[in-house]
Amino acid sequence: MLGRLFIQSCRMSTMKVQSPQFKAIFTEGLKTLTDLFAEEKYELRIAGGAVRDLLAGKQPHDIDFATTATPDQMKDLFLKKGIRLINNKGEKHGTVTARIDDQNFEITTLRIDLRTDGRHAEVEFTTDWEQDAERRDLTINSMFLGFDGTLYDYFKGYDDLKNRCVRFVGDPAKRIQEDYLRILRYLRFYGRIAEKSGNHNETTLKAIREHAPGLGGISGERIWVELKKILEGNHVNHLIHLIYELGVAPYIGLPENGNLEEFSRVCTVAGHLSPKPMTLLTALFSHPDGIQKLDLRLKISKEEKGLALFLLKERRELTVDRTEPEPLKPFQDYVIDSRETDAHKKVCELLKYQGEERLLRKMEQWSLPRFPVSGHDLRRMGISSGKEIGRILQELRERWKESSYQIDKEELLNSLGGKTQSKPNIPTLDVVGK
Repeated sequence: MLGRLFIQSCRMSTMKVQSPQFKAIFTEGLKTLTDLFAEEKYELRIAGGAVRDLLAGKQPHDIDFATTATPDQMKDLFLKKGIRLINNKGEKHGTVTARIDDQNFEITTLRIDLRTDGRHAEVEFTTDWEQDAERRDLTINSMFLGFDGTLYDYFKGYDDLKNRCVRFVGDPAKRIQEDYLRILRYLRFYGRIAEKSGNHNETTLKAIREHAPGLGGISGERIWVELKKILEGNHVNHLIHLIYELGVAPYIGLPENGNLEEFSRVCTVAGHLSPKPMTLLTALFSHPDGIQKLDLRLKISKEEKGLALFLLKERRELTVDRTEPEPLKPFQDYVIDSRETDAHKKVCELLKYQGEERLLRKMEQWSLPRFPVSGHDLRRMGISSGKEIGRILQELRERWKESSYQIDKEELLNSLGGKTQSKPNIPTLDVVGK
């Protein structure tokens, strides 16, 4: 539901916004920034996603700004006032970042695209707000907001937001050819904004299908950022099926014949358990080689790759036995025996994958117990052989696990024939290991 807005109609494409979320953005640093631009008579507005979030009643995490001032004019303005500039890498694309009152403000000059190759654009600066809005991807991301609350909406983005409609600005094919990553951005925002699955414009779907190969030239890191957000949003099962139906999958690292049936099952049983993106994605894979190829294409993290390989191996082997009085115990034993520091987290994701909500809640609350016996304890009893110490510790560990980790150190050591000191050949071997 859209947040509460206090709106006064103006011209066709403008209105007044005075919501609590809008008022909350006005820090001392922002006031300093707006005063500086007003003093030099440069127009400055909030741009893109922050406007969308404010209109939806959400507090934006990041706020981008757009201006009629060129990068050189902005640098002169800030340097004259002794304001520090950072991150100069974006300057050739019109972006200058200023540091005011321990807050970063990223401001970009209005621009139009002269030439694009589907990945990068050669831009020209402009003072025309509508031209800048026209080069943006989706109508809901093409709005600007003035600091008096005036909304500047050139392509009916606010109507689309109210109607929960995700639509490209102008011709979908043209927008996609400017940056092929916009295919995934469209799907990501569909999962975030749309109320129902499958409510797509056929022209949009046709454009995605025709230009899907363009994603092959986009960096894996950029693709993975968008794909993860798709997997974290709504309509996940529908959108992944759509990715396959439109021929997008091969160009973003997904297996050619992904197991969509398994993916649907996992979405159904795990969707409400907040699974990690990789937990859902693993359902599409049937062999570790596919995970290796995914890693090569998307440059996933070591942790993400490890989780995928773990789920792929254990989803059929480490399962719940309903006949056992303690069905969670095999999962706890796995964590106890594992040398990996994230074994507990991995097992929780496996329980999500399997849809075991009740056991998941127990596992999340379970604290890893500490095995109470050490090699030092055995040496004090007179056992000096390293090989023997290792064997006995393993057998004691198994006995401790069989007791559901309840046997304490004293009881375990007593099972070795008492606490006799300095007896190199104590009757341990007759007790343990037979």
